Amino acid sequence: MQQKILILGAGFAGMWAALSAARLAAMHDREDIEITVLAPQPELRVRPRFYETEVASLVAPLQPLFDVTGVTFVKGEAQRIDSVNQCVWYRDEQGSSTPRQYDRLVLATGSNLKRDLIKGAAKHAFDLDQLESALRLEQHIAALAQQPESEARNTVVVCGGGFTGIEMATELPGRLRAVLGDKAATRVIVVERGDKIGGRYSSELRDVIATASEELDVEWRLNAEVHEVDAGGIVLADGERIASSTVILTAGVQASPLTEQISAPRDKQGRLHVDAFLRVEGQPAIFATGDVARAETDDLGNLALMTCQHAIMLGRFVGYNVAASLLDVAPLPYRQVNYVTCLDLGNWGAVFTEGWEQKVTKVREEAKKIKLSITQELIYPPVADRKIAFETADPLAPFV
Repeated sequence: MQQKILILGAGFAGMWAALSAARLAAMHDREDIEITVLAPQPELRVRPRFYETEVASLVAPLQPLFDVTGVTFVKGEAQRIDSVNQCVWYRDEQGSSTPRQYDRLVLATGSNLKRDLIKGAAKHAFDLDQLESALRLEQHIAALAQQPESEARNTVVVCGGGFTGIEMATELPGRLRAVLGDKAATRVIVVERGDKIGGRYSSELRDVIATASEELDVEWRLNAEVHEVDAGGIVLADGERIASSTVILTAGVQASPLTEQISAPRDKQGRLHVDAFLRVEGQPAIFATGDVARAETDDLGNLALMTCQHAIMLGRFVGYNVAASLLDVAPLPYRQVNYVTCLDLGNWGAVFTEGWEQKVTKVREEAKKIKLSITQELIYPPVADRKIAFETADPLAPFV
């Protein structure tokens, strides 16, 4: 009798979950285990690079990889999870609502930016959340030169000073010069609710971010909150208005709303609480991974972040464990003790840190080389070769 593993999502966590599950099933010669990935498209969208140019090229096809590893791909969008009857209803290519049964479910549907948190943002702001919205922003910036000279045209406001906000903001001075010319009086302003530049990071890393921002002429508005976004710019909570034709949202990321359909504890970001084997608490047939999983990375209580660094390893472990649960094989506890930060800082360079204490070990061009190696090579899928794919899908293989 066929046993069905259904993986929702083809992002970093979903893709690696499929390869890892297929690897373990193949190791045990279990052709009766069907591994299916359900997602809108059979491609990995390289979201960590969406602040760059040529966004349309930042995708990697997955169908050849799935074909050689025996993974079934179903094109569709998951809509409803029926955990009692172990069934997922999804919208298929024809727009019909179609059921898909499972024996084990892996939720790997990622995260989304909540655009309704700020008045007017849904209509007037840009974001890097999805390929389509990042492409829209890229096209908008490229077309700024066609607009009449004005303060609003020359000013970009980035709402949120986290990882994505910093990378976008420090990328912008160079990009605006390329579009508007060196003589244009451009401004890049980061609006941050906290009282420090890079306040989520170590003091050592904050100092590097502040130095790079100063040299790039990136302005920070600290202790500031965006009250409203309109066609002409933003209004801060204190009433100050900043004229801008380009307002970019980078804050307010939440786990996929599909997590709300599963009866289990969730954290403030909507992530499902999972055990050491990434099984959802109280749901023996459901696993969670990537941005939808609240998972401990070590015995010190550090939690996996919503980054591809953690999603890749979470995917490898959850794939192994979901297959192990059908094979009567001992599961592997998820552990990812090593943690690094590699932050792109535009034309200034980059910064690389090691450990949860974020000790800075590389800066400027030296760190930039590492960043390019990570984003242009390391995080991409393996080639469509069964042996190589299975070797790299091993959860005990090194990543970073």
